[in-house]
Amino acid sequence: MVGQSLYLERDLFAGLVAWKESPFRKPLIIKGARQVGKTQVLKEFGRRCYENVAYLSLENIDARTPSEFASFFEETLDPYRIVSNLALALGEPINPGTTLLVFDEIQDCPAAINALKYFCEDAPQFHVACAGSLLGVALAKDDSFPVGKVEFRTLYPMTFSEFLWATDAGNLSDYAASTSVDASVPGLFASRLEDSLRAYFAVGGMPEAVLRWKLTGDVAQVDQVLSDLIDSYERDFAKHGGGALFAKLTQVWHSLPSQLARENKKFLYGLVRVGARAREYEDALVWLESAGLVHRVMRSSRPGLPVSAYDEGAFKVYALDGGVLRRLARLDASAFAQSENLFAEFKGAFAENYMLQSLVPQLDAMPRYWANDKPRHEVDFLVQLGNTVVPCEVKAGVNVKSPSLKYYAGKYPDATPLRVRFSLRNLAFDEGVLNIPLYLADQATRLMRQTMNV
Repeated sequence: MVGQSLYLERDLFAGLVAWKESPFRKPLIIKGARQVGKTQVLKEFGRRCYENVAYLSLENIDARTPSEFASFFEETLDPYRIVSNLALALGEPINPGTTLLVFDEIQDCPAAINALKYFCEDAPQFHVACAGSLLGVALAKDDSFPVGKVEFRTLYPMTFSEFLWATDAGNLSDYAASTSVDASVPGLFASRLEDSLRAYFAVGGMPEAVLRWKLTGDVAQVDQVLSDLIDSYERDFAKHGGGALFAKLTQVWHSLPSQLARENKKFLYGLVRVGARAREYEDALVWLESAGLVHRVMRSSRPGLPVSAYDEGAFKVYALDGGVLRRLARLDASAFAQSENLFAEFKGAFAENYMLQSLVPQLDAMPRYWANDKPRHEVDFLVQLGNTVVPCEVKAGVNVKSPSLKYYAGKYPDATPLRVRFSLRNLAFDEGVLNIPLYLADQATRLMRQTMNV
C-alpha cells in the first residue's frame, strides 16, 4: 500500500480545468450527496492547477454552533474584506488567479451563498469553488440564492469507468470508450469487463468503499465502510431533517429494498408503513431527492417531448448507489459471484439501479419509464437524446426476450427509431434493437447516437 495515491481520478476533473480557463468563469458550486468525493476532487484540482489552496469548512457543528468562519460572511458583503479576513485567519495568501478558494459545506452558511453574488460581480478575478452535500435541501428553504451568479456541476458516485481506473484496469476503460456498434467485444475483453462489473456491483461507487476495496480487496471491510456511510446519512436525517421529519425519512429510506424487490417496482407508500398515504410521506421523499440520496423516475404516458410534459402520477425510486442499496438490503456480496445469478437478485433491481446510476450523468433530463396496463407491458427507461425518445430495457443476464420493447415499438412506430436492450449479451445491432452489454453502460448514449447517426 505504500506509495499508492489515496485520490481516485474523477471524470469531473476535466470540467474543473475548463472552468478555470473559461473567460466567463463564475463562482462554482459542486452539488452531490454526502461523501461522493466533492471535497477530494476540489482539493486535488487545487493542488494540481493552482499555486495554493485556501480551504475552509462552513459546516455547523450543531444547530447552535456555526462554523468559526461564518461570521466573516455575515459581517460584510464586500468580497475583498472577506478575502482579507480569510487570509489572516488561514495564515496564507489568497491571490487572484493563483489561489483556489474552497468553501466546503456551503449549505450551512446562507450568508456565504449570498456572498457568491458579490464575488461574481465585484471580484471575478478570485477563483471560488464550493461544495455542498445537502445544498438542494438548503436551497429549498432559501429564497435569496444568487440566481445567474454561479455555475453548477454535479458529482455522482463513481461510475463503472471510474471504478476501472481506480482498480488499475484503466486499459479496459479505454477499450470500452473505443467500442463501436460495428464490432462485437472480443471474448477476452468481455470476460474481464464482466468480472470487474461483478466487483463493482458488490462495492458500488462511493469513493471510500472503492478505495478500501482497492487497498485491501476485502469485502468485509467494504461492508463496514458502507454501513458507516448509511449511519452517517441517517444522522443527517436527524440533524438536518428535524424531529418531525426524521421518522418518515428513515422509513422511506429503509423501504427502498422492498420497493425494488417487487416485479412491478412502482413506488408504494404502503410499503413504507401499512396504511400510509402520499400526503404523509411526500415531503420525506422530496427531502431524500434534494439530498441526492435517491432518484425518482416518473411514469410517462407516451414518448412525447418534452418528456416532463407526459409525466403521470406513478413513479419508481432508486438509490444513489448500488453498493449502498446492497448494504441497505443486507445482501451478501457473494450474490454477484455466481454467473447464473449475476445481478438477478431482487428481480433485476440491482441491474436497473446500476443502469440508472450510469445513465444519469450522461443525460440532461432524468429518464422516465413507460407502462401499459392492458395488456401489461413495461419499458424500464425512456431516454431523451436530443429530440428523440429512446426506449430501453434492462436484462440481468443473457435471456433477452423483450416483448414489452416490441409492443412499445408497435404502439409508437413513428416515435421509435431505435430500441435499446442492456444485458450480458455482446454488443450488436439487429432488427432495430441495439444490445449494449451492461459493462458498456457508461458508453450508452454515445453508442445510441452512433447507431442513429445523430
